[in-house]
Amino acid sequence: MGKREWSIVDGYRPPLNKGDASDYRGHECILILNRTEQDAHCLIDIYFEDKPPVKGIRFTAPAERISTFYTHEELLAPAGLELQQQYSMHISSDVDVVVQYGRMDVNQDNLAYMVTLGCPE
Repeated sequence: MGKREWSIVDGYRPPLNKGDASDYRGHECILILNRTEQDAHCLIDIYFEDKPPVKGIRFTAPAERISTFYTHEELLAPAGLELQQQYSMHISSDVDVVVQYGRMDVNQDNLAYMVTLGCPE
């Protein structure tokens, strides 16, 4: 189960808080399930509507583990993702993995949580 190439097309960094909704923090995360017995060496490419892509961000998903990273963390700092910025992401791996995307958007009073599998290629 899994693929070596995945794309997430609807990336979007939501704000951290809406008004007094301090109990909820907006976030966007990528989850990588590596069921194999070897570490998955991943490359992440970020694509934008109005500027060149940022390619080759390295990430290792340990063997037989789920790995999570948030788009506001240091890992994706080279891409310069800003709040409320639209982008797309491509993840390639040297072993089969499963990629899932999640977003908690607190832009509105009724917060929205979205989860979707990446698109395997």
